[in-house]
Order: sequence, then structure tokens, then C-alpha cells
Amino acid sequence: MSDLYAPDVEVRAAHPMNEGRGHGFLRDVLWGPLMAALPDLERRDSILVGGSYEGRDYVAMVGHYCGTFRRDWLGIPATGRPVYLRYGEVHELREGRIVQTNCLWDVLDLIRQAGFWPIAPSLGTEGMWPGPLTADGIVLSPQDATQGAASLAQTLAMHATLGAYRDEAEAGREGLLSMPQKEHWHPKMMWYGPSGIGTTRGLQGFVDYHQLPFRTAFPGRKGGGQWDEISDLKAKHGGGHYIRIGDGPYSVTGGWPSVFAVHKGNDFLGVGATNRPVTMRVMDFYLHHEGLIRENWVPLDILDLLKQMGVDVLARMRPHFSRGRLD
Repeated sequence: MSDLYAPDVEVRAAHPMNEGRGHGFLRDVLWGPLMAALPDLERRDSILVGGSYEGRDYVAMVGHYCGTFRRDWLGIPATGRPVYLRYGEVHELREGRIVQTNCLWDVLDLIRQAGFWPIAPSLGTEGMWPGPLTADGIVLSPQDATQGAASLAQTLAMHATLGAYRDEAEAGREGLLSMPQKEHWHPKMMWYGPSGIGTTRGLQGFVDYHQLPFRTAFPGRKGGGQWDEISDLKAKHGGGHYIRIGDGPYSVTGGWPSVFAVHKGNDFLGVGATNRPVTMRVMDFYLHHEGLIRENWVPLDILDLLKQMGVDVLARMRPHFSRGRLD
């Protein structure tokens, strides 16, 4: 651990691990319990890229931790079977060690693999995320800087179309299908969402199974540099992208949090409008292929988002798994 992490490393992880500092937090809260639960754990990266943003050096990964679920973890009962814990990770490096580690682990998907589904059915397709279509996601050599810059520029241009679109105009499904985002997505695009949302294919699938329900639930949400009516959230949490990199045909953005919104719309993840302000911890990994965005992997801390909406998934899970036990 001392070889890998700075002594005062900043740790930012998915709920319920959340935030902490130092080797003790890494050992006792983050890695120790997981490695005890999956004693034969191994990581299987499908994307590994790197780059610099605002003078900071990063490596970023998407993949699955594979192991036999031998001991309970976070109250999820061990199954004794192989499980795959999906992750998105971004690590800031300085002088050869990690000074900040961001780990968005898909805890809800592991609950699903343990045999319990604690929220409304997903609109998209649940299951493991595949690696890139091009099978070149492990980038271990320097890439063409011009290509990396172009990849990131395309991502930010697509983001700009989403930011400029006004949900309040109520153009609905047809508005999202026809607005300028379509100029950036490949006709066979794949959007890999977190458990609870699921995977979609094509712009139509993306709009129907994620984008329209999401934007209906969180109209006028603010990311990037636009905060206005929810400036209090930004003042409390900070925010915006801490990483924006391009590495060959890949690009990565992420924020802790990078989305600020008010839950005004109905039935997102099965939860009716709460009118609560929420923040979202998000990473986006993109593959740029044939001149367009072909694939998008989106680690998002669903448990943290739901908790802000009044739904404690882990608390909801516990009675299910404890039924019939004697005190």
C-alpha cells in the first residue's frame, strides 16, 4: 500500500464507503472488507487510459472485480458463487504514487447478483458490461496526441448539445431524437448505464430507456459551469469535472459531483418527484470509432443518488435477507 498510495491519499468511493483519507481508510473501509468477501479477487480491466488535466496526471479504468463471494459484504449475503463487481476508477498520480483515488463500484449490481432487486425494474438491460468493440481498451503506450485531443473535443461538443437543450420546452421524445446530439453518436451506439438503469442501444434506445426518463425527472439540471438556482449545492459540495482527458480513440470525464439537479419529475428509478436537490457522482468513458461516439460506459453512484431521494437501498435490502432468522 505504501508503494502505491501517498500517506494522506484522498479516497472518494461509492456509497456506503464514501469519503476518507489515508491508508487506514483504504484498509479498513475500502479494500479490506472487499478482499475479505472475495478472497480470490482479481481485477479485469477492459479500459485503461491516461492523460493530464489542469496540470494533474491521471489513469482511468473500467472493468470488473471477479471473485468467489465467500463472506458477506455491506450486508449483502455471500453466495459462495463467482460474482463480478463492476467498477469505474480514476486515480490521480503525483511522484509515482496515488494522491487521490475515485472508485465508483456498482454495489446495486452485486445486490442483483446475490438474488435481490430492491428498486423498480430497469428500463435498460441489466448485466455485465462488455469491453470495447475494437478490443484495444488497454492503452499502455503513448498515443497520437492529436487524436486524443479530437476525441475529447468530440465528447465536449456532445456535452454542449445536452447543456444547451431546454427540457422546459417539453419537446419530449421527438425533441431529444432530433436535437444536435445525433450528430455525435454512432448509429450503432451502445450506452452502458449503471445497474438500475441498464444498457441501451442506438439513439432511440438511449432516449427511450434513459435520457427521456432522466431529463423528465431532473429538468434543467446543471453541470459544468452552470449553477444558478442550485448554487447552494455547488457551494456545499464543490463540483464540476475533475478529469477531462483524451487518449487515442478514448476520452474520459468525471465529477465528484458533476451534476446538480432538483428531482422535480415523476418515477425515476421508481421514485416519484421529491422536489429534493441532489448531486450525482459520475464518470463517463467514451470510445470514438468511425468518426463518432460508438460506446459510452457510465459508472454512476446510484445508491448515493437514491439515498438523496429518500430511498436507502441497503436498509431496504436487510429485512429481505434476514427473514426467518432467530435473534
